[in-house]
Amino acid sequence: MTRITFSNPFFSHLDIEANIVADEYHPVNTENLSLAMEEEIIKAGLDNPIGTPALVEMLSPDQKVLIIVDDNTRTTPVNRILPYLLAELKAAGISDANIKFLVGLGTHRHMEAEELKLKLGIEIYQYYSVYNHDWQKQDALINIGKTASGIDIWINRHLTEADFIIGIGHIVPHRVAGYSGGGKIIQPGVCGPITTGQTHWLSAYYSAAEILGHPDNPIRREIEEVAIRAGLKFIINVVQDKTGRLVGVFAGDPIKAHRQGCALAQKIYGVSIKAKADIVITEAFPAELELWQATKALQAADIVVNSGGVIILLAECPEGISKSHGQLILKYGFRPLPEVENLIARQEITNLNVASYLARVGNIVNRVKVILVSRGIAPAEARVLGFEAAATPQEAWTMALGLAGQKARLAVLHHGSEILPVL
Repeated sequence: MTRITFSNPFFSHLDIEANIVADEYHPVNTENLSLAMEEEIIKAGLDNPIGTPALVEMLSPDQKVLIIVDDNTRTTPVNRILPYLLAELKAAGISDANIKFLVGLGTHRHMEAEELKLKLGIEIYQYYSVYNHDWQKQDALINIGKTASGIDIWINRHLTEADFIIGIGHIVPHRVAGYSGGGKIIQPGVCGPITTGQTHWLSAYYSAAEILGHPDNPIRREIEEVAIRAGLKFIINVVQDKTGRLVGVFAGDPIKAHRQGCALAQKIYGVSIKAKADIVITEAFPAELELWQATKALQAADIVVNSGGVIILLAECPEGISKSHGQLILKYGFRPLPEVENLIARQEITNLNVASYLARVGNIVNRVKVILVSRGIAPAEARVLGFEAAATPQEAWTMALGLAGQKARLAVLHHGSEILPVL
């Protein structure tokens, strides 16, 4: 027997037959990086901005600065970055009273006080004004027009009150935008659901292979137009290895700095696939708080699995399907794009963000079998969504062999929500 060990202790391991051809894929692990070295990386990134002057040269003392940070569904070490950023702002003469923070939730739930203390650092949380993005409150949003293609731009009102906007995030391969980071801190980070829905709906018309890992694509261009129109002036984006250690910090112009960060992310997360597989096991770790984010791992697996094959999704999902959209997702389940288009045409679904999600995952479920192993999603719910359900990886493996055959080739994607399969 061959033992495969998983990143999340909840799933532990899987024993497979010795005659099975199994390929395991991991993002790069940059060993020997100490915390002190990470601090040097942060400082070097801020000291050498890409495509812009130094922050101290861009700012004037009377300006109001808004710092937008990503939420707890991302692993960005915001609390380690902020002391260096705040020192830059102080050097530019910005008063503490003119600095406030906004959490770019997208359409995720609000972060609780204890979560914000961990994300920002307890002293920063207690000293500065910190706001969650109220994407569900219309009076918290303001319309600033349309993109060139006609997408409505609704943004958080805090952006219109700021003179200088800084976004902090991380860069990993992303099914909707090619890569996370850059302008995504604005769209969907602090946009209204109409803008987010219209942008995300575009992605349903492209396969994962056409978007994932491609920094220049139609959806990214929409995102960046919204971000620049909204006033994003400066980004601080990090690239981390599979353990969460910093390997690069890219600061400066929201597009130029982002593209350089994507080049490093490609080296960290891109893996060369030996061959497509009949069975693909994909770990949602570390993005498995809820199924809404955990299905990112399915998008990577979709590139690797043979048509008619089987994907085993390991996703703990302690918060279930989605705090914000779970009921709607469960009501309709994952469906192929034409069926979702019909639901929209009949106005049964008006939330295009959810519609896009149903179609993107539905296209996978329509092509292959998906077996879900999860603590937070009941087997009955999994079946309503369009998945099979198993209690353990071992049970899922037995089911998969029954579907794909005893001589099936196996691929295992560790960190499946972040990995970039390259055929």
